[in-house]
Amino acid sequence: MYTNLLIKNTRICCNGSLIDKDELYVNGVTGLFENLLTDSEGNTDLKTIDMENRIIAPAFIELQTNGCLGMHFTNFEDEESYRANLEIVSRYLVEKGVGGFYVTLPTVKADVFKKILPQLKPREFADGAGLLGAHCEGPWLNPSKKGAHDASLMQIPSRTSIEQLYGDDDSVSAIRLVTLAPELEGSSKLIEELTRGHNIRVSLGHSAADFDTGLAALKAGATTMTHIFNAMNPLHHRSPGLTGLMVSEESPYFSLIADGIHLHAATLAMAFRANPQKCILITDSVEMAGLADGLYPGHAQIPNQQRKQGNRVTIEGTDTLIGSCSSLDECIRNLTQWSGCSLAQAVQCATENIARMMGLKDRGVIEMGRRADFVVLDDTGGVLETWIGGKAVYQKA
Repeated sequence: MYTNLLIKNTRICCNGSLIDKDELYVNGVTGLFENLLTDSEGNTDLKTIDMENRIIAPAFIELQTNGCLGMHFTNFEDEESYRANLEIVSRYLVEKGVGGFYVTLPTVKADVFKKILPQLKPREFADGAGLLGAHCEGPWLNPSKKGAHDASLMQIPSRTSIEQLYGDDDSVSAIRLVTLAPELEGSSKLIEELTRGHNIRVSLGHSAADFDTGLAALKAGATTMTHIFNAMNPLHHRSPGLTGLMVSEESPYFSLIADGIHLHAATLAMAFRANPQKCILITDSVEMAGLADGLYPGHAQIPNQQRKQGNRVTIEGTDTLIGSCSSLDECIRNLTQWSGCSLAQAVQCATENIARMMGLKDRGVIEMGRRADFVVLDDTGGVLETWIGGKAVYQKA
């Protein structure tokens, strides 16, 4: 039995502003935001919910996560267990306000890409965040900016093909975003093939490229940059590198890891203020997210043991950062605290900006005809409830 919803007395996050909203309607059949709902005789059949002036935001979109709760997305045993683990992840993410996520696959062997990518086609999970596809962070990266990736598995675009590394059309159809280094030989042609031939977004990252090389990549079809400042040349006043593209005429999107570990608070604030409409928050979370501190085994990306201390994860015995264990709602709160921006502006960086960058027309914005995937927040950005398709799937105890 479905229930149409009338949500009253709320404030909604819209385009970086907080707007008073007296009435918001959700169609119980379609799970979409709609105008006033009536039956064939003109009568309304509504369940009314008084939000008591709490904030409603679009459910967050996780653009870059490598795993959580012990599952690293490169670990594959069989289809059944892999899909079961994806569902566990999806139900964990709604507790953090996430309504949709892209699985990130780092630089791994071609046979790993080919086994896993067919499992990452977009799908919805009952009571969980939707899987939106794959983000392949590699293997066309610069070994000099490898970070925690395995440099021995990195490839040169001119010497390889999409099919060789990712597999057939069935595998490639799951990919929505590829991060690559634009200075590698053949990268411009690869960018054009990915964007025009496969409708895959391209992001620049793990790169030693200079400003002009990055500019050429944008003109070839790239539209964003991956965790800027990390795994790329530093911003210099005479040689701005890829980070300088934030304020270029091409104005690409750029992602930031707002965990207080990957970036200093002042650096985060500077990047956000440079172009709030193109700023994107990511967690770059790894499989230790949601687990206790300690020493954990490696996987297809990291052959060494991994040390988790709070939100910080490093290769054991080194200071090399692997990823983060922060959640997206935490990153939103950090941005408000460190940049002085409003909660609605920070929310935009985890919702509307991502929806625009990825061309999502069904979610990421609270408007008529879009999925009623939303999160209820307190004034500090704490997650109180998460709704997917007009159904409450998480409520804070």
